[in-house]
Amino acid sequence: MKVVDLTLTLEPGMRGVEFESKFTLAKDGWNASTLHLYSHCGTHMDAPLHFEAAPQTIDQIPIEDCLGPAWVVDLTHLKPKTPIEVHHLQTVADQHRPGDALLFRTGWSRHVHDADYYRDNFQPISPELATWMVEHKVRLIGVEPPSVADVNDLPAVTLVHKILLGGNVIIVEGLTNLDTITGPKCLFGAMPLKVAGGDGAPCRAFAILDAPIDQ
Repeated sequence: MKVVDLTLTLEPGMRGVEFESKFTLAKDGWNASTLHLYSHCGTHMDAPLHFEAAPQTIDQIPIEDCLGPAWVVDLTHLKPKTPIEVHHLQTVADQHRPGDALLFRTGWSRHVHDADYYRDNFQPISPELATWMVEHKVRLIGVEPPSVADVNDLPAVTLVHKILLGGNVIIVEGLTNLDTITGPKCLFGAMPLKVAGGDGAPCRAFAILDAPIDQ
């Protein structure tokens, strides 16, 4: 089995990321830093509390729900700002089983160092697709952009998050390296920091290829 890291590297200069030196080997005998992290920076997971879709916080999301089979939906042909609709799922819509996750491969992570373009021009999940995912019991969705919906359109971003989070669909945003998953399916995991009462948290996301997930 091959493990693929799908996590953005947190770096100073990214939105919501600041590092400062706390101790140094030369002065204190060890190196240590203080990290200032926005709860939705880099690769991260949203909790229902994020939009008050439900009272569940990030530390209350069962860890077993953060690991399982996932279908990779190839959307690299979509132009910027094109809404992702149900018909874009193609054959995955028929193959998906309740409890499976969906990963949307758009190649958008290549824009991560152009912060404004990365935030403002991605392909958002449509409300209709969000509703379909709830109705078909999708366990988790993963996207490459920093959000599942247009962050500059508060009604739209609120609606899509409330549909998904209120429908027990876990949201992981800010994925990268989805192009390294060559098959249609993998074992996907995203493990968030266990922050008490958290509305979200950075997470380490990964895919295990060739895992026996259909048994």
